[in-house]
Amino acid sequence: MGIRLPSILLSTKRILKVQGASSRNKSDIPKGHIAVYVGEIQTKRFVVPVTYLNHPSFVNLLKRAEEEFGFNQPMGGLTIPCREDVFIDLTSRLHTS
Repeated sequence: MGIRLPSILLSTKRILKVQGASSRNKSDIPKGHIAVYVGEIQTKRFVVPVTYLNHPSFVNLLKRAEEEFGFNQPMGGLTIPCREDVFIDLTSRLHTS
């Protein structure tokens, strides 16, 4: 018998459109979305709606990224230095609000 993931986690992954490391193509980002790289040691690419960028909780993550990396982002894109599970939890709450 397999382990069942909570439905919130499954819907969050669908919303975020988790991308594999091989698909880092700008053309795979839908209009109104932005790709971000999340992780403290190893990063994973997520595609999120740009509306998240105005939410205070997301702004705090952006400020942390600015403090850590400034304008020199190591992945060539926006890198957010937080744990993946924290990011998924935050974005799942943003999606339901």
